[in-house]
Amino acid sequence: METITVKTSTNKYDVTIGAKLRFETSKFITKPYSSIFIITDSNVESLYLQDVLTSLQKDHEVNYTIVPAGESSKSVRVYFDVITQGLQYGLDRHGLIIALGGGMVGDLAGFVSSTFMRGIDYIQMPTTILAHDSSVGGKVAINHPEGKNLIGNFHPPQAVIYDVETLHTLTQTEIRSGYAEIAKHSLINPEPFWDNISSVNLKDALSEEVLMEHLLKGIAVKAAIVEQDERESNIRQYLNFGHTLGHALEAELGYGKITHGEAVGIGMLFAMRVSAYYYDNHNKLPYQELLTWLRANHYPFDLPRLQITKLVDRMKKDKKARNHNVQMVLLKDLGKPAIELIDDHNLAILLEKFLRELVGY
Repeated sequence: METITVKTSTNKYDVTIGAKLRFETSKFITKPYSSIFIITDSNVESLYLQDVLTSLQKDHEVNYTIVPAGESSKSVRVYFDVITQGLQYGLDRHGLIIALGGGMVGDLAGFVSSTFMRGIDYIQMPTTILAHDSSVGGKVAINHPEGKNLIGNFHPPQAVIYDVETLHTLTQTEIRSGYAEIAKHSLINPEPFWDNISSVNLKDALSEEVLMEHLLKGIAVKAAIVEQDERESNIRQYLNFGHTLGHALEAELGYGKITHGEAVGIGMLFAMRVSAYYYDNHNKLPYQELLTWLRANHYPFDLPRLQITKLVDRMKKDKKARNHNVQMVLLKDLGKPAIELIDDHNLAILLEKFLRELVGY
């Protein structure tokens, strides 16, 4: 078992990583809550919900709700339904919410907890590799049809409990999605560890030791940035490397058509192309190496023909945009991210050329 402590201006909490932690959930409850409300999804319910309930029910009043699996549940309708169920179960401002699931569940449950009776405590219990990123840092949100995570808040958890055993039931699609975020952390870190990630074959069975090593490295990168800039006023934006185009693709294709990590993989490639244009540093960046790794691990590039103007409009609605201008995280070199405002005309030309080369249209 390993622990990373995240210290921000508003909170301090531990991220604990190890095997079989779901059977010990109760020991992470350090306050006398009036009741506990678990939010999970239809995939995780049959796998791990009972383990967590068994750990908690001896000492706590526990209720739960199950939302449909998939990104489409990060919606206003599902959010409202979950709030209603919490009220019906008697959840009050002295209660605790537990987010048991992947990034979607964590974002949804975190947003519910941040707004329920003006905000109550919650704990993240991630069950995917992707959630190593979303469960840490306190950014919580639901989606709007116009864009991803446009309705959200900053609300740090009381704890993050990461049972690596839950990662062994992940599909290849979910593994790919999660490792794209680990790759992102490896590229933006002042001490890059991309070479370590680029050698991983995701088709092979990943040991708990390898998973823990990579998760700890990814979480450490995020924790260090969040501690300096909790509310994303400056360097926390570096964590959005690959997300400007990634979020636009998710929204334009329809949430759930492509996973978050798969979209971010494409977004990182594009960000490197834009970096090469702005900084003339193509030889400093591992564009071809990243592309080869993504292809070897079957990240999907068979996108339908997309209108460049619509994608640019999506990117201009991104949370990072300023005055309706696209703001992207680029790389001056490995481990040296920077933020640039991108001219619409140049963005459209670069995006069209990129997609033509990547997808073949």
